[in-house]
Amino acid sequence: MKAASDMLHRFAASSAGAVVLAMAAGLLLMSALAPSLPVALSAFAQGAVGTPYAIGASVNRAAVLALVGLGFILAFRANLTNIGGEGQMAMGGLIATAVALRTDAGTLPFGFGIVFPALAGALAGGLWAALAGWLKVKRGTNEVISTLLLSFVALWLVYWSVHSDALLRQPRTSSTSLPESEDIPSAAMIAMLSAPLHQGALVVLAAAVVVYVVMAHTVWGIRLQAIGLNAAAARRSGLSTGGLTIGVMLASGALGGLAGAFMIQGEQYNLKAGFTSGYGFDGLVVGLLARGSAPAVLLFALLFGFLRSGGIGMEIGAGVPSAVVLTMQGLVILAVAGAEFLRLRQERRPA
Repeated sequence: MKAASDMLHRFAASSAGAVVLAMAAGLLLMSALAPSLPVALSAFAQGAVGTPYAIGASVNRAAVLALVGLGFILAFRANLTNIGGEGQMAMGGLIATAVALRTDAGTLPFGFGIVFPALAGALAGGLWAALAGWLKVKRGTNEVISTLLLSFVALWLVYWSVHSDALLRQPRTSSTSLPESEDIPSAAMIAMLSAPLHQGALVVLAAAVVVYVVMAHTVWGIRLQAIGLNAAAARRSGLSTGGLTIGVMLASGALGGLAGAFMIQGEQYNLKAGFTSGYGFDGLVVGLLARGSAPAVLLFALLFGFLRSGGIGMEIGAGVPSAVVLTMQGLVILAVAGAEFLRLRQERRPA
């Protein structure tokens, strides 16, 4: 009996075990809300992996979450908590749309019509996060507060842009014209690997490799770790902690801005208020759960991406509120946090 108890304890203390237990609890909740659990599970599976289209849509969602999560762990390497992914995505999508619609980017050859708006979006997200880094360095403002508040500003800038005729609102052809931008030119749309999966997924894989290499095998990554472990000691050793702080926030926000650009250029094709749909906050959770590991970011992003798609399918096909999936995500967070607590307690236990 003791051996079985110890085995269960070790399983619960692992991230994989925590996720499995959280999913089991989510199934219990689903069974309580669904008129028929088999029907709900079938609709969930159909929405997540039931067709090639569903799988592609799930991977697209995971790609966006992964970019935000990669930005989070990059900043966290320097002990900075960038929770402004939603705002950085909003700025990225806003500027990518503006560049695609208000410049001649669509006429550029060799695919630069896609690359130029995406890079502009990444730069916008990076500068938005770098502003929070600058406030921390120059004014001592906590980056958690500044990145969160800047997110609200960015979301309202998107709202203003799509409601203003002088900015990005589409022409009012009738009273039914929605407050959104025109569709971006086809030359600015990211090409498909297999509809709806777009080529941005390959960029996300490359970004994960770059983040991993930067954090583990470059001088810059070591310097980020140094200021993350002890900023005062790093400063005394001659490191430019202010420059590193602003720089890593710039890089972190750029990944969020790129995620926003991908949502516009690869899926939605026009800008509307609320287009980020909470992906920035879900990406933050992905980064938290990954514990600084780029490969783990990809795994958790896939999990949350398929959960999102399955929740939509379940709501449509079985009438079960998709909020159940949000609850399951919350259970995953609590379970992984609990697993970490159990692991630390076990390590501190005397032999």
